[in-house]
Parts: sequence; C-alpha cells; structure tokens
Amino acid sequence: MPSPPFETSVRGFAHTSVLLDGAVDALIHDPSGHYLDGTFGRGGHSRVILSRLAEDGALVGLDRDPQAIAEAASIQDSRFSIVQADFARLGEVAQARGLHGKLSGVLLDVGVSSPQLDDPERGFSFMRDGPLDMRMDPTKGPSAAQWISRVDEGEMATVFKRYGEERFAKRLARAIVARRREQPFTRTTDLAAVVKAAHPAWEKGKHPATRVFQAIRIEINGELDQLDAALDAALEALAPGGHLVVISFHSLEDRRVKRFIRDHVRGDTDVPRGIPLRDDQIPRRLESLGKALRASKEEVDANPRARSAVMRMARKRY
Repeated sequence: MPSPPFETSVRGFAHTSVLLDGAVDALIHDPSGHYLDGTFGRGGHSRVILSRLAEDGALVGLDRDPQAIAEAASIQDSRFSIVQADFARLGEVAQARGLHGKLSGVLLDVGVSSPQLDDPERGFSFMRDGPLDMRMDPTKGPSAAQWISRVDEGEMATVFKRYGEERFAKRLARAIVARRREQPFTRTTDLAAVVKAAHPAWEKGKHPATRVFQAIRIEINGELDQLDAALDAALEALAPGGHLVVISFHSLEDRRVKRFIRDHVRGDTDVPRGIPLRDDQIPRRLESLGKALRASKEEVDANPRARSAVMRMARKRY
C-alpha cells in the first residue's frame, strides 16, 4: 500500500515530498542497514525510510536550512539523527560516525523545498514580496541582494546564461545594473518587476523572471558544485551493494546526475593505447537500477511541483 503523502508544515508553509514511495522503494534494500538522507527538507522521505527500517537500522539526515533542523526535532526515534550541513559534506558526516564505505543507501532530493519557496521571508519567490535573500542557510554567505549589488554586468549575464539558460541574459543584466545605479535592490518583487519590464519574449505559462531567479539562487548557494561534490562523496561513502537515489527538478541538475551515473556504469576506459583490456577488466563502480522515473499523473495532479521531478537510481559495485 502506498504511503500517505507526508505533508509537513513549517511556519504554516506545507511541504509534500515528491516521489515518496518510489524513492524509498529504490533506496531500502536492507532494513537493517544504515542510510543517509542528504536533503532532510521537512522530513517526508526520512519518515517513510524510518517506517521501513528494522529495529537495528539507522538513518542520518542532513540539511543546511535551520528551519529543516528545527523540524527534525519532531522525530522522536532513537534510530534517527540529524546534522546541520550541506550534502556536499556527507562524506565527512559518514566518516565521523564510522559509516564511511558502509552506508546501505544515500538519498538526495535536490533543489529548493516548497516551504522555502512559499515563505516570502526567505526571498526565493518572485511571486511574493519579501527580502531578496535566497540563501539555503540564511546565516552564511552573501544574500541575493548583496550579490546583485556588487557583481559586474558581464559576470551577472554569464550566471543568467549558465544557470538559468536565459536567452536574453545580457539584456536583463544590463537592465538590472542600470537600475541599481539609481536604487539598490532589496525586495523580490522589485527585482522581478525590472526583469519583467526588460524581458522581450515571455514564455507561455512562465513568469519572465523565472530563469533569472533560478540562476541567482543556484549561484549564491553553489548548488551545482554542491551536487557534484555530493555525488562523489556518496559513491565513496556507500558500501558495496549500496543504493544511490537522486531526485532532481531541472535539467541542469539532472544532466549532472545522469552523466555521473553513466560514466561510472561505463567505467574508466582511460588506459594507454595499445594495452589489451577485456570488458570485464574495465572498472565499473556503478550499475544502473533502471530507467529514470517521473511522478505519476495522480501525483502531479495532487502536487504540481512534482511535474519536473526526475529520479535516477544506481547500485555501487565496489
């Protein structure tokens, strides 16, 4: 029977975990194993994982968001522990607990959570007026407002192009820089209005500031570098036979996950020319656990944010 959709609430902002049963089904292969949820969020996946573990199983959760850490306090289970850290540090966390190379599974649910988007005070959304922040951990690093105030026009355009795949990156960067000379940006809707006015070609069904906000968020949180580091760390922290499950929500993330799994499934073929090598001698550290999965129509109908979710799964060979 499918698990009920875990809908948690932080400061009144609900969060429904995406691909809940599919992710946990793919992750748990040994109920007595030790698992790591690298993106605790609001605990939807973690709660289902715990419901599937035996008494001697265990789960470590990670998150850099202080609100996520506060939510984790509601889980009263001796098999569960939480660490405030970004998932790029999962190897350090596993090492500190004597679990490096011994984890039965690692789950990464990448990107921004619904409460972060819905809470205007976090500054992630162009639809709600709030301080222009966008930091996953509001206590660390420059805010979006600080980044916008000091980055030069060329670098800003590069970020919009690279992380937002924005066709009009130069034009939008120029408009933002021109406006900040007159008045600094401090509010989300202010930035969204300037981008909206400067954007020459709106996409149907998409706010013209969507790609710019995505790009700024990825840049100031170092999200793609964090993902690359987390994938490498997960491979080393897993035990042979351990499962890696990754849910991503846009193509920049998914391409990285797809490439990482593909490269380790194919194996290292970088050997000197002329040296004979049988196929079974190629070091392949992962094997795929099937094709990428997407949310069902029923799940998307119930939670439209699940529409873009893609889940990829692999097993560590050695």
